[in-house]
Parts: sequence; C-alpha cells; structure tokens
Amino acid sequence: MSELPDFYQAFREQHPDVLRAYESLGEAASREGPLDNKTRELVKLGMAAASQSVSAVKSHTHRALEAGAVTEEIEHAIILGVTTLGFPGMMAALSWAKAAMESDRT
Repeated sequence: MSELPDFYQAFREQHPDVLRAYESLGEAASREGPLDNKTRELVKLGMAAASQSVSAVKSHTHRALEAGAVTEEIEHAIILGVTTLGFPGMMAALSWAKAAMESDRT
C-alpha cells in the first residue's frame, strides 16, 4: 500500500485505542459473511464512491489491489454506480481510484 496520509498516521499515534476498536469492528464485520476479501474490498470501494470520500476511495482501491483485484474490476465496481451516483460523481470517484492505482505503480 502506498504511504498512509499524515493525518491518519497522527490520529493513529494520538488515539491508538480508538483506532484498534475501529479496526476490530471492521474485522468482526468481515467475519460475519461469506464474501472473500477481494469482493469485500470492491463492495467497500463502491460504498466509498457513493459517499464521495476521496480518501476512502483511494484506500479501498489500494486494499482491493492488495486483495488481488485487477484494474478492470476496480473500474467496474465504480462504473456500476453511474445510475446511483450520477455521471459526474462516478467520474470523480473513478479519477480518484485511477490516481491511487497510478501511485501504486510509481
């Protein structure tokens, strides 16, 4: 994964108990169903795109790649949202994901 944002790193240092609890909740949610890690990350990517969260789109793009997703799967997960997000929202999320994928290549 690319370098974590400075703000996230500072939060992790200042509030380690909160971050551990948050991560533990995410791990529990992951164990609750049959989806594999790659599928979970693609679903989370779609949700991040829907919330128009730049940092979450980038984070889940990196995580999806680490889980074995390929560029086409990442793009498809976002393009599927065109009827929900609208074309401009989908295009914005796609540009954030592409930026994240490009940063992984460098």
